[in-house]
Amino acid sequence: MSTDKIREILTSHGRLTESVDNLKDDSDLYQAGLTSLATVGLMLALEDEFDIEFPDSVLSRKTFGSINSIADTIEDLTD
Repeated sequence: MSTDKIREILTSHGRLTESVDNLKDDSDLYQAGLTSLATVGLMLALEDEFDIEFPDSVLSRKTFGSINSIADTIEDLTD
């Protein structure tokens, strides 16, 4: 999965203290400033964009910890 759209959504909804452009796909988003409140907005935007719903079983810090983990979860949910 291309991470470009995830990066775009992170820029709009992640409220990161570090620029998304400076992050690697495996960078820790929480160290980059992602908060639990911003995670909710990010999750809702991802659900809208990819027409998915994150089940309770994947709602964890690990799922939203990096761009790669978000992409992997979305890929799992769209298969």
